[in-house]
Amino acid sequence: MTLSSRAGGLSASDWLAELEPLVGTLLERHLAWSQEWFPHQYVPWSQGRDFDGPLEGDPWEAGQSSLSPSARSALVLNLLTEDNLPGYHWALSTRISRSGAWAEWINRWTAEEDRHSTALRAYLHATRAVDPVALERARLAQVATGYEPGHDGLLQNLVYVTVQELATRVSHRNAGRHSGEENCERLLTRIAQDENLHMVFYRDLLAAALTIDADAVVQALRDCVAAFQMPGHRMPGFRRMAWDVALAGVYDLRVHHDDVLAPLLRSLDVWTVQGLGPAGEQARDGLARELERTNARARAFEGVREQLSAKEHAIHLQPTR
Repeated sequence: MTLSSRAGGLSASDWLAELEPLVGTLLERHLAWSQEWFPHQYVPWSQGRDFDGPLEGDPWEAGQSSLSPSARSALVLNLLTEDNLPGYHWALSTRISRSGAWAEWINRWTAEEDRHSTALRAYLHATRAVDPVALERARLAQVATGYEPGHDGLLQNLVYVTVQELATRVSHRNAGRHSGEENCERLLTRIAQDENLHMVFYRDLLAAALTIDADAVVQALRDCVAAFQMPGHRMPGFRRMAWDVALAGVYDLRVHHDDVLAPLLRSLDVWTVQGLGPAGEQARDGLARELERTNARARAFEGVREQLSAKEHAIHLQPTR
């Protein structure tokens, strides 16, 4: 397929029309690559038992799970992010056509994403990993808050969702490894595989957009990297949980730089793309500065974490009286 180049900026409707044939092709590829899986097969139901309430079971207690506080924060953070799927679907569907390949993709993407929260919540309930009452209250608050993207254009949303899908894949993968539980890691690895295929779809669509209007894409990338926030940043307790997760190294600025931004920009050939105009070259320079800024902030955070770790170690070494 040859995508036509077009001078000047493209409107949202232009981008929709220009990219729709490729959306159909990528959707067919996605369906061929996707592997069917079932959330119920990843939940250790045998570990579950009734909770207190109408069934008069056992109330939840923190000691019923061996998960560390940081692992619990990572799992709740990931789950509440997935819970806000209605908002994400609305944000994307209102910016595309309600028919054709775009609509088919968004509906398929939504259906696949929906099983992530289903599987995660069932796992947390069966294993009594977190307080189910607090979790449900947080879910209600999160979904009631809704989701409003910080960008309006189709291209800006495409850039954001490409970065976000990769960040979510890495977050799920790392949370599973950090959990120290085989069943948890297996489930989150499976979810991360979905997220990877979603990222590949958006990344390849973005790569095609670069051949149409490289200046606009590089500018959108610069703006996204400079202002990027995870989609769940408005959830209850986000700052505390994000801090716990960062201190544990599950997802911090180093991970964001090394495992998300740097490889994504490299795979898109942003640093070597030819034919940029003055605005595009300026945006690429700005993008390089933003990447270095993130790298510097990552180094600073690593220093803080080392200091906190040393202080905690010293406290443990003090003799008890």
